[in-house]
Amino acid sequence: MTVRTPSDTATSGELKPQLRISFRKSIAMGPGKAALLEAIAATGSISAAARQLAMSYRRAWLLVGTMNSCFKSPLVETLTGGARGGGAQVTPLGLDVVQRYRAMEKKAGESVSREMADFSELMR
Repeated sequence: MTVRTPSDTATSGELKPQLRISFRKSIAMGPGKAALLEAIAATGSISAAARQLAMSYRRAWLLVGTMNSCFKSPLVETLTGGARGGGAQVTPLGLDVVQRYRAMEKKAGESVSREMADFSELMR
């Protein structure tokens, strides 16, 4: 799974639309949450994922909590550990959600590519 960092979004003046999925009063999924899921899957740790994304551990925990509360079952499960501590894993539902989100993100970007090109002409 590819881990995307905040610098992967709009680089070198490129415009990129961002997709956010709202549920009730929360943002259930967005680019930061998808990147966090990918980083947790890659590192096996919420704290390591947070470091990789230049995000505080508290912020990562809050995002995980929001995601877990929005879906039918948790997207991230924490593991109790032994000598080296615990860890975290992205559940099969979490992997499915991030895959679907990335597909929707790609489709949305492709559908407005002409408009984004026109819009970029208005930028500095």
